[in-house]
Amino acid sequence: MEYGAVVARCRGLPGATEGYPFGEGALVFKVGGKMFAILSTEGVSLKCDPVFAVAFREQYPAVTAGYHLDKRHWNTVLLDDSVPSDVLDEWIADSYQLVRASLTRAQRATLTP
Repeated sequence: MEYGAVVARCRGLPGATEGYPFGEGALVFKVGGKMFAILSTEGVSLKCDPVFAVAFREQYPAVTAGYHLDKRHWNTVLLDDSVPSDVLDEWIADSYQLVRASLTRAQRATLTP
């Protein structure tokens, strides 16, 4: 999956917002004010269930522990096409859902389904 496709996928999620809180090199996507994806030209960092995070790192050489993030909960994926697009798409959706689930009921109610 290339950079533009990742941006489009993140933008398409309900209630997703984007910005550059860390500077021009890192496009951050949030839901309910909490990050679910950090995108640079080289890769994307995504929140992940800790049990799966290690397994993904072992399965795909392009997946490493989150760069400057909690290495237990975040993975960074190089956008080198070695991870199939459908797999990366699923990881983006999972990251979004993990963050969305951590929001209060009132916050979730303001998001469109």
